[in-house]
Amino acid sequence: MKYYLIVGEASGDLHAAELMKALKIKDPEAEFRFLGGDLMSAVGGTRVKHYKEMAYMGIIPVLLHLRTILRNMRMCKQDIVQWNPDVLILVDYPGFNLKIAQYIHSNTSIPVYYYIAPKIWAWKEYRIKNIKRDVDQLFSILPFELDFFEKKHNYPIHYVGNPTMDEVTHFLATDHTTKAAFIESNKLSDKPIIALLAGSRKQEVKDNLTRMIEAASRFKEYQLVIAGAPSLSMDFYERFIQDSDVKIIFDQTYNLLRFADAALVTSGTATLETALFNTPQVVCYYLKFGRLFAFLKKIVLRVKYVSLVNLIANHEVVPELIANEMNSKRVSDELEGLLYNKSKIKQMIEGYDEVRERLGMAGAPQNAATLMVEMLSKTK
Repeated sequence: MKYYLIVGEASGDLHAAELMKALKIKDPEAEFRFLGGDLMSAVGGTRVKHYKEMAYMGIIPVLLHLRTILRNMRMCKQDIVQWNPDVLILVDYPGFNLKIAQYIHSNTSIPVYYYIAPKIWAWKEYRIKNIKRDVDQLFSILPFELDFFEKKHNYPIHYVGNPTMDEVTHFLATDHTTKAAFIESNKLSDKPIIALLAGSRKQEVKDNLTRMIEAASRFKEYQLVIAGAPSLSMDFYERFIQDSDVKIIFDQTYNLLRFADAALVTSGTATLETALFNTPQVVCYYLKFGRLFAFLKKIVLRVKYVSLVNLIANHEVVPELIANEMNSKRVSDELEGLLYNKSKIKQMIEGYDEVRERLGMAGAPQNAATLMVEMLSKTK
């Protein structure tokens, strides 16, 4: 069968690549065409456009590149129709993907599957109308989404497990790097490590990294190590490091989390990855106009928490310092407890165990691929 996939960022490239591998096992004759990244290209098929040429986040970048975005959208619609796949598989990236879903649903008979459901439970809940109308099958990787979609909105979905748990479990089982080797290969000192994960986008890093470094630098007996985002360059990070002893490493985030004593992490998948490595963390996400956001949060956001760890557990497992609460003193105070307070560390690790239990079944891409091939086979 022919599968057309669309992703819009690095995490989508990873998840889609794993799904493609699983689809090839279930369907040896699978053909792929996609808007994606290098990981998807390594699996095989035809890449129409790299996600880096499409990903514009935030109001100003979107407005500045609106013509490019609209051109990409027109190209994508035409390419899907011309190739006429057996299914269109959308991966997260709702601003772009839901518009594609609407067009394909209205103008073709190609079924639309959505792998990794849009996070409309956090905001833009009105998008449920688009999903109900334009998406034939929705595949969820977060257990609490079952209640949101099925009970609240009467829209049946498939929970297939969580690929991040699969990826971390596989990494721990197959990567045998020792801490000594990790330290030596990256020219680190023998001091214990505080990991800094400041996001994957330029604006996130600009807003968070300086404050993270300021807060963590208080603990002189620790070394600070930044997990470099694959989409950003060393030159970009150097303005934040300058002449300090802060180190930066790329493409080794999992080993950094495995060997770190604690981490400062922006909200997103990274908070869940950190939890699955049992690394104590403080969730930090600075926002300009923080006091205004704190006020609007009560109106706009539909959830109590912003980190996946707390959302999955449905209670506070990790501290969240968001908007105006994210300042160097608050971060330092929280971090101190995670470095020196054994009972606080123990309580957080117990919360991590609860998160693992709620995530449930293993093999998310394999489970999703099995369902997809079965459903598509019935309609052929």
